[in-house]
Amino acid sequence: VQLQASGGGSVQEGASLRLSCTAPQPTFSSYSIGWFRQPPGGDREFVGYVSWNGDSTTYTDSVKGRFTISRDYAKNTVYLQMNSLKPEDTAVYHCAAKYYRPSMNADGYDYWGQGTQVTVSS
Repeated sequence: VQLQASGGGSVQEGASLRLSCTAPQPTFSSYSIGWFRQPPGGDREFVGYVSWNGDSTTYTDSVKGRFTISRDYAKNTVYLQMNSLKPEDTAVYHCAAKYYRPSMNADGYDYWGQGTQVTVSS
C-alpha cells in the first residue's frame, strides 16, 4: 500500500488546514489509517486514527475538539481536518495504514507515507 500525504503548509495561529492521505489501491478500504506527527526535535506522537470501516475514530487529548479524521472510500482518501491550529501543532505529519484493526501504537502500522510539514506561527 503506497500512501501519499499532502495539504501541509504555513499558517497563523487559529487557522485551519486539511491534510489528505491517498492510496491508489482498492484494498485501501481494508486498512485503518492513523495520523502521527513529529515536532521539531521531538519524538513521533500519535494524533488520531479512523478504523477500516469508518465506524471508529480516536484522537490524542491535545487535539480533541479541534481535529477531525474522515475517509472517502470512493476517492481512497483519508482526511485530517485541523481547526484552531496552535504553534504546538507544528510538526511533520505522517499517515500510516494498518490492516483492519486500528492502533495508537506506531509500531503496529505496516505502511507509511512521506510526511507533510505543518507550521503554525503565533
